[in-house]
Amino acid sequence: MHHLTPEQIAELREDLLRMRERIIKYAEEQIRDPSNVSFEGGDEIDRANIETGRYISLQRIKTRELKLLRKIDYALMKMEQGTYGICESCGALIPFERLKARPVTTMCINCKELEEEGEHE
Repeated sequence: MHHLTPEQIAELREDLLRMRERIIKYAEEQIRDPSNVSFEGGDEIDRANIETGRYISLQRIKTRELKLLRKIDYALMKMEQGTYGICESCGALIPFERLKARPVTTMCINCKELEEEGEHE
């Protein structure tokens, strides 16, 4: 973390913690506040389809949010270890601007672009 100042690290840590809090709150709201779809007038098959759709939506939210929470926790752990901001692919230092835009990133922009192109090993 030599390339990041203590102030930058603190700022990024706060960003990650805010992201984490927002995700947890959103997921809890989605689970607590089921769809306001009325079952009146629908038959049993309609009701089953609505419930299945609701369940699938909640599972997608849960999967997506859990994946991001894991990335956030991983970034926070790397901060504690002193390896945050170092590309896991090539070892280059990830610029503060990139970390600010995407605090959970584990790759420099070059390696990420290569990965997205399918050329990265």
